[in-house]
Amino acid sequence: MTATIAQPQVFRVSAARLMRKPSSAVLMGVGLALPALCFLALFLMIPAVRLIAAGFLTQDSRGALGGPVTLSHFTHFFATALYSHVLVVTLRISLWTAALAAVLGYPVAMVMTRSHPAITRIVTFITIAPLIVSVVVRSYGWQLILGNGPAGLLNYVLLSTGVIQTPLRLLYSETAVVIGSLHVFLPMMVLPLASALGRIEPHLEEAARTLGMPAWRVFHRITLPLSLPGLAVGFTLVFSLTAGSFVTPAMLGGTNAQMLGNLIDQQITAVYDWPFGATIATVLVAIVVSVNLFSMRVLDGKRRASA
Repeated sequence: MTATIAQPQVFRVSAARLMRKPSSAVLMGVGLALPALCFLALFLMIPAVRLIAAGFLTQDSRGALGGPVTLSHFTHFFATALYSHVLVVTLRISLWTAALAAVLGYPVAMVMTRSHPAITRIVTFITIAPLIVSVVVRSYGWQLILGNGPAGLLNYVLLSTGVIQTPLRLLYSETAVVIGSLHVFLPMMVLPLASALGRIEPHLEEAARTLGMPAWRVFHRITLPLSLPGLAVGFTLVFSLTAGSFVTPAMLGGTNAQMLGNLIDQQITAVYDWPFGATIATVLVAIVVSVNLFSMRVLDGKRRASA
């Protein structure tokens, strides 16, 4: 009798505790995230809002920003052929870099996740090790490799072996910027892909191969759809970092492959036109966010269709 009565009481106590746990967990999560949120609001959101607002203000003869509010800076940016060309170059280089990073990143990520642990550690070290070296140093290295004259390492090797008769002109071009950006940002594609591939059950691929499915079809029907979240993250990172890069385009692109980052630097440090520089930065942020959201929606749609 007593035991029968005690059981509902224990159940009611447990249920009450379970009802209190979500609220305490939420409060604990908010408390843990609050310092990071305050830091982002202070050093990211407030400067970003001020930057966007500066693109709509007018700069007087003393350099002070104020009224009247205007859209003339945005009109001037999109109506000028030079600035529109720089925008197209930025998008083209960023898309090429992200696409090539995905093509090259998949084999490296698959080796990292499917090989012997010793090979995995070696490949992981080789992938992460370039991040220790400064971007400036790596860009100088690519300047020596892609030099346009016979003194360039690549031209020297090709001329010495008789592959080409005249030196290639790779340096100070979009191709050079893509190569340099790919070298700098490839780990940002490999690491998310490796994380996504590591969560795929190997027995799924083994079952497909046992049923006679060729390797390319296994990748297309199983590996690729299940790794789309990692691909979306890697594509977003590589595209965003390439579009906003400054050092690599300045050192490898020169005046022939200027990007929006170089244009912003010129407007702010050379011309001292802060509203127009803020306008270009706002356009860059808007395009990067839009393209990233679009790519993630497309990849998510393909993943659902494959499922």
